[in-house]
Amino acid sequence: MPDNDPIALTTVSAGFIQDWLDALRVRCTPDELAALLTRSGLQTGPMAPAQRVTLNEFVKLYQLAAPETQDEMMGLWSRPIRPRALQHLVTVQREAGSLTSALYRFSTFWNLMLDDFRLDLRTDPDEVELTLVPYVANTQPQRFGHMLLLKLAHGLLSWLGGVETPVKAVHFAFARPDFAADYAVVFPCPVIFGAKETSIRFDPRQFARPINRSTEEASDFLERAPIDWIFTRSRAHTYSLQVRAFLYGANWQTCQLSDAANDLKMTPRTLNRRLKDEGTSFQDIKDALRRDIAIRALQEGAVSIEQIAYETGFSAPANFHRAFRKWTNRTPGSYRA
Repeated sequence: MPDNDPIALTTVSAGFIQDWLDALRVRCTPDELAALLTRSGLQTGPMAPAQRVTLNEFVKLYQLAAPETQDEMMGLWSRPIRPRALQHLVTVQREAGSLTSALYRFSTFWNLMLDDFRLDLRTDPDEVELTLVPYVANTQPQRFGHMLLLKLAHGLLSWLGGVETPVKAVHFAFARPDFAADYAVVFPCPVIFGAKETSIRFDPRQFARPINRSTEEASDFLERAPIDWIFTRSRAHTYSLQVRAFLYGANWQTCQLSDAANDLKMTPRTLNRRLKDEGTSFQDIKDALRRDIAIRALQEGAVSIEQIAYETGFSAPANFHRAFRKWTNRTPGSYRA
C-alpha cells in the first residue's frame, strides 16, 4: 500500500489490537513480545497503551509474529494454526467454481482447524451469511480474532473476484468498544455491536464474478499478507473513508462539508446524515486526518514539531501540543522519541 494512499495513512487505536497483544503473550515470552513490538515499530513500556498504530506497523507485526510463533493466528485461538495453513486455504479457494463455493470451502477449512467455534454458512436468494457459532455457550468473544476471521473471508472473496466484494453488514457478539470507529477502516459496511452471534452478510447477486487467479498472484497475495485481505486495494468503503480520501487529495484545511458533499454528488444534509449513521461527523474525520498526518510527520522526523503544528493547521505550537495530548495521551516530543 503506497504511502500516498489516504487509507495507508490511517492509524488505529492501541485498544483495537490489544486483544491481539494479549493473545501473543500466550505464544511468546515477555522478552520475545517486546522484541516483536520494537521490530514492528511499536512502542513498548508503560506508554505503549496510549500509542496509535499505523497500518504499516500493524502489517509488520503480523508478518513477524506469525512465523516466529509458529501460529498463523498468533494465539487468537486455542489451537495453533500451523505454518502454511493459509497457503493451503488460498489454494483451495482458487480451485472453487464460484464465490459461493469459495465461501463454503472457507467455512469447511476453518471447521476442520478450530476448536473454539464452527462457521455456519446460510445461503438463500437474497442473502449469504457466514456466522461464528461458539461450541461453548456464553464464551467471551475474542474481539480481534472475530474481526480477523470475518475480514479474511471478505478479503479472500475480494481478491478472488478481482474487486472488493460489497458487504451488507457485519455483526459482532460483543459490546460496542471505545475504539468502534476503527472498524470503519477495514469493513466497507455498517458494523453492529452487541449481536447474538458474530456474522458477515453478503448479497449473492454480487457473486457473479469468475475466479481467475494465477499461482503467481496467489504467491504475491500470501507474501503481502495480511495487507491485501485486511486493507483491500480496491475499496468501496464507507462514506467516512470516502470523505477522508477526498480531504487527503484536496486542501483539507479549508474544505467544508459542502465541498465533500459536492465531490460525492450529494447534498450536505444527506452526507451529514450518512456520516452520522456511521457514528462520525465531517469534523471528526477532518480531525482524525490531521492527527494521522501529524503522527506520520513525527515518525519520519524530517521537520520540526513547530513546523508540523503549522502544517496541520494550528495557529500556535502550544495548541498543537494540547490537541496531540488529547489524541494520544502523549506529547509530540515523547511520541517522536
